[in-house]
Order: sequence, then C-alpha cells, then structure tokens
Amino acid sequence: MNTAALDLFQQLLRRALATPPAETRRLLHGRGRCWPGLEHLAVDWLEGVLQVQVFRPPADLQALCDRCRALATEQPAVKAVWLQQRYLPGSPGLWLLGEPRTQWQASENGLRYHLLLGHAQNNGLFLDMRTGRQWVREHVHGKRVLNLFAYTCAFSVCAIAGGAAQVVNLDMSRAALARGRDNHRLNGHALDRVRFLGHELFKSWGKVARGGPYDLVIIDPPTFQKGSFVLTQDYRKVLRKLPTLLAPGGDVLACVNDPALGAGFIIGCMAAEAPALQFVERLENPPEFPDCEPDGGLKVLRFHWGNTAVGPCIAAAQP
Repeated sequence: MNTAALDLFQQLLRRALATPPAETRRLLHGRGRCWPGLEHLAVDWLEGVLQVQVFRPPADLQALCDRCRALATEQPAVKAVWLQQRYLPGSPGLWLLGEPRTQWQASENGLRYHLLLGHAQNNGLFLDMRTGRQWVREHVHGKRVLNLFAYTCAFSVCAIAGGAAQVVNLDMSRAALARGRDNHRLNGHALDRVRFLGHELFKSWGKVARGGPYDLVIIDPPTFQKGSFVLTQDYRKVLRKLPTLLAPGGDVLACVNDPALGAGFIIGCMAAEAPALQFVERLENPPEFPDCEPDGGLKVLRFHWGNTAVGPCIAAAQP
C-alpha cells in the first residue's frame, strides 16, 4: 500500500465511522476490488471493536497500523482495534488499541452471536451472508431445516427465531457446534427443536436422512477443508443426495464463496445431479459488499422442488 492507498483507506473509514452502525457490519470491503490499492483489506465494525483484516503482506505494516490508531482516536465509539494478519499461518494479529479481547458479541437484525477474536482465522460470523440469514428467518415458519456445514449455527439461530419446527445442524467440528449451542442460548432459544451432529458429512448420510425429509436444505461449504471437502470435487456429491433429503415442494439454498467459481457452477451442477430442482433466484449480497465483478463475491442461489418456473434472474446468475 502506497501513501495514496493509505489516504483512501483513512478517508473511507472516517466516512463510515462518522455514524457507526448500530449493529455489526462490514465497513470496508477492499476484496471486492472497487478501490485500487485496497484489494487485500477488509474492515469490520464489531460494535466497539474495529477488526482490520489484511490478506497479503503490506509494503509498510507500521504505516497501516499508525493510520488505524489515528482513525480510532478520532472516533469515541471505537474502544479497541484488532489487526489480523490473514496472510500468516494461524492468522495471528495485533491489538493496536484497547484491551485484548478474546470473546466478544455481535448483533445482527436483533439476534446475538458469540465471536472469538485471536483464536482462529474466522471469528464465527460471516457478515456477507446477512441477507441469506434474513431470508431463512422469513421463510421457515413451521418447516424442517437441514443446515449442512453448519459451523457456529448462525443459520440455525435465524431459523429458530423464524419459527422453524426443527433444525438439524451438521458439521465435523464439534467445537464449532458447541459455539452454535451457545449462540442459541444467547438468544434465549430452547434446544428441543435443534439437533447438532458432529460428523463428517460423507460418512453420515444415514443419520442425516433419518431427520428428514426437510423443507429447506442449506448448503454453505468451505472452498477447501483438508481431508474432508474440496468444493470443485465434492459439491456434486452433496447435490446428488438432495432427492433423498428434501421433501417435494421444498427449497435449497446453495452457496459458494469462491471468486473463481460463478453462479453458473452451482446451476450446472444442480442440473446434472438433481434436475428436479429448479433455479428460482439469486439472493442479493449486502450492499456493503460491492464487487467489481458480479460473480466475484458470495453466491447464494435458491432452488425449488416443484412447478416453480425458472426465475428471471437466471441469465444474470450465469457467467
């Protein structure tokens, strides 16, 4: 980052922090490549904590840290600044201001989530999925939901808040599912309508199927998970199982967050592996996640098993 990029960084964040968001939001999405020189930066507002994520080694780390401190001292609402070096193994970070915090809480659309800072690459809540979580909350009343690759169960929290009859969460990380339980408890949810399966998906189809059939299946996998999931190889295997998991008339939210794969990848895989499911729409990403290429950011596509006509968005969704 040169001086001009640092000036732009400071200008954009000063504008965003003039009136800090009431809830957790992304303030700067440099990875959308809309601001030259900031392509490897992302800044999130964690309701008092400013989280700065750096995805490639900056030319002058000290200069970036100095700009972050200067911004924070201008804004009384900023209590701490956490700069995370995502380009290093383990994604370590530096507390540039305030007391180090390993645990924090985030709010989104009135729901609360536990965050862990400084423990791992991700803090527990993917902010670009906000509209996806809200869609689930608005469309699951009385329905049975399967949440694959559940991580910390944010979709599950939204589903129960929306009146889902039951949610089954599956993730191979039992620690992540334990945080999911805590997220439900944080929102005052009884757990009698929520199940947590700490298993590797491809060895657990029988257990997953016994909880169905489901009215909604959410598929939000990692791009790569060593020893268990490679998106380009394994996504099709998941889609192939949908007819045995989904109730007729049900919906699927199929997600991909790999800039190299467009929405057409999901549509093509679904057509080949589960042709009874018809593409309906692509959910819009939150406006604070602009991208210079429409297919560069998160893709959240809804498919329906029924007579729903193919939605008008299909042309835009294809690469």
